[in-house]
Amino acid sequence: MSQLNFSDLNNSPLFKGMAAKEIEYLGSIFTLSQIPAGKTVFIENMPGESLYLIKQGTVQISQMLAETDEQDLITLDVGDVFGEMAVIDGGHRSATARIVKTSILYGLTRTDFNTLVSEKPRLGLQLTLNIVRLFSAKLRSAKNDYRTMIAASLIPKS
Repeated sequence: MSQLNFSDLNNSPLFKGMAAKEIEYLGSIFTLSQIPAGKTVFIENMPGESLYLIKQGTVQISQMLAETDEQDLITLDVGDVFGEMAVIDGGHRSATARIVKTSILYGLTRTDFNTLVSEKPRLGLQLTLNIVRLFSAKLRSAKNDYRTMIAASLIPKS
């Protein structure tokens, strides 16, 4: 497999605390995909198998509210990571990811992640910690957004 070049994304929180050689090694296990606008990366409730790092483009994350009603949650851009819990727990997707603007994505499968953890435990642990930190930050942000929404709904209308 050819080496991917993360040099334009090495400031990503996904690589925090890693040496250049470690980031270079990760370039050997990530895959690179170009996906045109309008395509779906994954759908809510499908099994998760990969995390993605956006090299180029824009990705919309949404959730179903009802059978035909969908709510946009966030728009992601260059350097953002999504689908990260798939490599940790292999559970079902909690949202849908669609390409808004033709995108180039780095992907890491659960299988390759597990191999990394087995073969290079220190690097695997650092990547795991970074994934957990990313996920925790998203949870905190969602909690703050939820509080703001509830507070706004309690303000009496005049």
